[in-house]
This record gives sequence, C-alpha cells and structure tokens, in this order.
Amino acid sequence: MTILELVQINLLSPMVLAFALGITATLLHSDLKLPDELYTTLSIYLLLAIGLKGGIALAETSLAVFWAPAVATLLLGIIIPVIAYGVARKIGKLNVADAAALAAHYGSVSAVTFAAAQTFLDTVGVRYEGFMPALVAILEVPAIVVALLIAQVAGAPQGGDWRKALRELLTSKSILLLVGGMIIGWLAGPRGGKEVAPVFVDLFKGALTFFLLELGMVAARRFRDLPSAGLFLLGFGIIMPIFNGLLGIWFGSMTGLSLGGSTILGVLAASASYIAAPAAVRIALPQANPGFYLTAALGITFPFNLAIGLPLYYTIASLIVGAH
Repeated sequence: MTILELVQINLLSPMVLAFALGITATLLHSDLKLPDELYTTLSIYLLLAIGLKGGIALAETSLAVFWAPAVATLLLGIIIPVIAYGVARKIGKLNVADAAALAAHYGSVSAVTFAAAQTFLDTVGVRYEGFMPALVAILEVPAIVVALLIAQVAGAPQGGDWRKALRELLTSKSILLLVGGMIIGWLAGPRGGKEVAPVFVDLFKGALTFFLLELGMVAARRFRDLPSAGLFLLGFGIIMPIFNGLLGIWFGSMTGLSLGGSTILGVLAASASYIAAPAAVRIALPQANPGFYLTAALGITFPFNLAIGLPLYYTIASLIVGAH
C-alpha cells in the first residue's frame, strides 16, 4: 500500500473528517459548538478508556517484554525537550521562557493523537502491542519537568510557582485518569475488562469523533495567530514532529516493538501536548507567550499529524522495522 493510499484512507476516516468539519464550521463563523460539559466529559472518557485498555493489556504482559520499550519512552521524554529547546534557542532565537515552553509541549504527548493512531492502524489492519497506552503515561510528565528545569537552569525570569506547577502536573486529570485507569485495568484484568467493554471499547471511536469535531474548532481558532507566530514556528511545528517521529520509531525498532508498536511510539514522540503542558507552563512560566506554544502545538502540529503524520510515520516505520 503506497503512502498516497494510506493518506487517502486516513483523510477519509470519520475522525479526521469530523476534525475538518470543526475547522470548516469555525472558518465559516458558524454557531456550532459542543457544550463545555460534553467536551469535558469526552476528554475524561477518552483518557480513562485509554488507561483502562493499557492496564488490561499490562496484566497479560511480562516485564521482560515491557521494560525495554518503557525505558526507551522515558529516554525520549528526556532527549526530545533538550533538542527542542536547543532548536528554539539557536535557530528560532526565542527567549529562554518561550523556548522552554515549546520544549515542554513537544516533549510531552497528545493522548488524542495516540488514539487516532490506534484507529488508523486498526483501519489498515496492522497489529500493535496492547501495552502502548502505558507508554503514553510514561511520556506525559518527564519532558515537561525536564523543560521547566532547563528554563530554571538557563535563568528564565522568575515569577512562576515551580512547586505549584509540579503539583498541578502530577495531580492533573490527564495523569490521574491515565495512571488510575491503568491501575484499574491491571487489577481487573481481562475478565473485568469484558464487563466494561460495551462502554469503553465499543463506544470509543464514536466518542473520539465527537472530541475531534470540537478540537477542529479549537485548532481553527489558533489559525488567526499563525501570521504573528512567524515562519520559524510553522517550520518547527512540522519538521520537529517528523524528526521526533523518526527518533521514536528507531527507538521502538531497537527495543523489539512490532511495526504497529514502533509506529505508535513514533506518533507519541511526534505529538505535542495541549492539555497537561499548557497547564504546567502557565503556572511555572507565566511570561511565556501562549501565542507561540499553543499555536505551534494545536494550530500546526496536531492538524499535520492527524492528516499527514499518521500515514507518514507508518510508512517510515515499515522501512525501518522491515530493515531489522
């Protein structure tokens, strides 16, 4: 299957089409809007469902199989923010706070992009390891902490509450739901998973479609900031994910992950956080410009990954994993 065929399959999926509908509605100034309560409920549902499925899979996975991908994911959470910070400072000429904010967002992970990657692989019939949601939780926090530490060491202007930022990060709903869901799934095991499958498995893709409809509207609202963001952020928002994706795929292949697993680890590395990272950055680096990090993560990288990145990373993974 060629990359053009993969892109066509991906672009014609209900989830991506719903995202496009959300963008179109916003650009047309439609009054379409999901209720805030529904948006919050969907985000809670998706995070808990991802955690549950990962925990159930972990219950059937031996440590010998899991430890290497877990360590590789942790290393990605340390390496990527360091590289992203260096690029933002040296090439983008951003100040310490803005560069660290970008590093935090691009080192962390987008759970929705991960869910879209699973759906894409399911559509093209490629299997992947069931414990991949556990890697989402592993990648969520370290990169944000590393980026904030870089800012502190590099001498970012003071004014943020670092302890509060760390506490908010560790107790945020994304972390609690992912980790808590995994613990529940691990303790309940496959038998318990069958009891909740009608809600957390059968309805998952439908909920994801609703959520992406809203995210399309949110992303379109960031488009107005693109002119002020500049060419560097546009390039950063596309080239950095591709580089990170290559790194994640290579790490996955080196640790024995399958083609599907390596693809997903590449997607995780290529994604940018827009839930956990913004909350932590707002507290620890209030002087950082949200027009930079939110526009790059949600207005550039997320649409790129959703429309083009998923089939691109799968194609790259096919070449790399097939070579080993």
